[in-house]
Amino acid sequence: MLNLFKSWVQNCLKAILLITIFLGITTIGWTPTSNAALPSGNAITDGKALLRYALPIDNQPVRKLQSSLEDISNQLRANKRWGAINNDLKQAARVLDNPKQILTSVPEERQPQAETWINELRTGISELLEVVKTKDKEAILVGRSKLLNIVSLLEESMVKEFPFEVPSEYSNLPQLKGRATIAIKTNKGDLKVVVDGYSAPVTAGNFVDLVERGFYNGLEFTRSEESYVLQTGDPVGKEVGFIDPTTNKYRAIPLEILVEGDKEPTYGTTLEETGRYLDMPVLPFSSFGALAMARPEGDVNGASSQVFFFLFEPELTPAGRNLLDGRYTVFGYLVEGEDILDKLKAGDVIESANVIQGIENLVQPQVS
Repeated sequence: MLNLFKSWVQNCLKAILLITIFLGITTIGWTPTSNAALPSGNAITDGKALLRYALPIDNQPVRKLQSSLEDISNQLRANKRWGAINNDLKQAARVLDNPKQILTSVPEERQPQAETWINELRTGISELLEVVKTKDKEAILVGRSKLLNIVSLLEESMVKEFPFEVPSEYSNLPQLKGRATIAIKTNKGDLKVVVDGYSAPVTAGNFVDLVERGFYNGLEFTRSEESYVLQTGDPVGKEVGFIDPTTNKYRAIPLEILVEGDKEPTYGTTLEETGRYLDMPVLPFSSFGALAMARPEGDVNGASSQVFFFLFEPELTPAGRNLLDGRYTVFGYLVEGEDILDKLKAGDVIESANVIQGIENLVQPQVS
């Protein structure tokens, strides 16, 4: 059975804490600059926000719009700074006052729909400014969430084509040339995840293909570490991964990590092994419900079907400075069902998993 974390956690937790604290203290002044879309400042712990920033687009006005709306939750946590929330909304409104600077990144055939979303955002921001006057925290968060969902659609409409070529050596594996949404029904409730082929096409493609095959239906969660990891994907029997019926061989998936500022992922090696200790993946382990590939110890290219949800705990794995980033492939995030994920333990069951959006982005290998 794959041994992902158990011995490591038991024997090295104190060392991890010391190292992460050390790194957090000593790299403040000399962390290399990056061309990534992720903003500077506190690490992002919202999976939906991470997915937005991971989109391969280059439009600064829409990023400013996004960050202004996302900042509202920070202000609510910081003693409900109502003036700052007003400023965030007004800044977002100013971006929308010049829609051409957003529409310039949208393909012409998609611009009518984009204009509709921009008008919805204008209306929604005006309404939310009125809600702020009531100082109703929950209503503000609901309104913010609705606006950011529209921003997500607007940003997704800017993606014109898949941004890079996957190395030919992986042409025998399914690839996800875009994104897909997966609905997972468990015995304790429902989860929804979005997997990101823009950042990890081979890993995400493998997962979506297995979901389509019904591979995960009926499988148990086989390992749970409280506040750390929940793992599944070990098939019944002696095998520890997926045996491809077309080849009768174990389907092995390489380590695949897209680093901020890079044009394509790094394959087959950890960031540590390449000396990129401080570089950050576009999809980091900084959100509760990050979805990643498990693999055998010592074999970075030995993943197959076993995956794990990362149960982010800031005290154990500080966002932006933890030792999992660059060692395992994150390929998606939980977007609904946090309360359910928090309840699941080893022995609980995936009753079904289905692709509910994005199956058209799955590219199967060509049969020669």
